[in-house]
Amino acid sequence: QVQLVESGGGLVQPGGSLRLSCAASGFIFSIYSMAWYRQGPGKQRELVASITTGGGSTNYRDSVKGRFTISRDNAKNTVYLQMNNLKPEDTAVYYCNAHRGAMDYWGKGTLVTVSS
Repeated sequence: QVQLVESGGGLVQPGGSLRLSCAASGFIFSIYSMAWYRQGPGKQRELVASITTGGGSTNYRDSVKGRFTISRDNAKNTVYLQMNNLKPEDTAVYYCNAHRGAMDYWGKGTLVTVSS
């Protein structure tokens, strides 16, 4: 069955870094665009970053541009989110998403807490 399993979340101080990973299985990873979403306390889920099937094009929400980098390794069926210079407002549950046409798959999320 389809699985997206996020890892790498945790507690980090402001200005710190984390690298999230999302391991995919049960579908043809290389033909799906991938994305990271997040949902902060009391907030709606929002798109953080996305990457095309081959990794040639990426997009970021304005608040993370220059700090976050999305990448993928199609040989390992994994997508990553490198997060640098983290801020308290980045605190959220981060979700991995796979998208192709009408198909959307979601992971269960990993919690990132930015606090001193």
